[in-house]
Amino acid sequence: MKRIVLASASPARSRLLSNAGIPHSTLVSGVNETAHTIALGPNATPIEIALALSQAKAQAVAAQLDPSDERRTYVIGCDSLLQINGQALGKPLDLEDAARRWQFMRGNTGFLHTGHTIIDVQGQMWVHEVASTTIYFGMPDDDEVLAYLATGESLNVAGAFTLDGLSAPFVSRIDGDPSNVIGLSLPLLRTLLRQLGVRWTDLWTQATP
Repeated sequence: MKRIVLASASPARSRLLSNAGIPHSTLVSGVNETAHTIALGPNATPIEIALALSQAKAQAVAAQLDPSDERRTYVIGCDSLLQINGQALGKPLDLEDAARRWQFMRGNTGFLHTGHTIIDVQGQMWVHEVASTTIYFGMPDDDEVLAYLATGESLNVAGAFTLDGLSAPFVSRIDGDPSNVIGLSLPLLRTLLRQLGVRWTDLWTQATP
């Protein structure tokens, strides 16, 4: 049997795995994203930041698990950033920060980068890669933006928007994998797991939380 552990507190990421038929448990990494980003230096690209944070989260959770567990354990770490106008944007600091972001996001184009790292705990192997999706934002008016911000949803997601939530109508279209925008790329996860010798469809019957 195989055990899948998602190193994330994100309900959207967990829901993606569940809807894809993958039993799993979740364990929050506790990684300080701001400190890690600062440590990377001012010249780090959004792709480099997303990948490094996904690695840090997966490693932090893997270190908490028992490598002698009879189940082969795979830890999935993810981190998403929105790149727009040359800036890398994670979760907004507060509602004022989210409001400022929407002022230049609407009518603009951004790139949602999600770093993915999978660690095979018993095999002491890991693979990683970044998935990127292009986002074309619509033009919600001021009242619509204020109403959205009042829901509080924007504070919990990278880029202050969701594709599967209340702000979905404010996204005109995307180019790329939609699941990546929601939190993790299912096609990329399948590819990375295959590199570790795991067949995605086997997880439907062999994976345990």
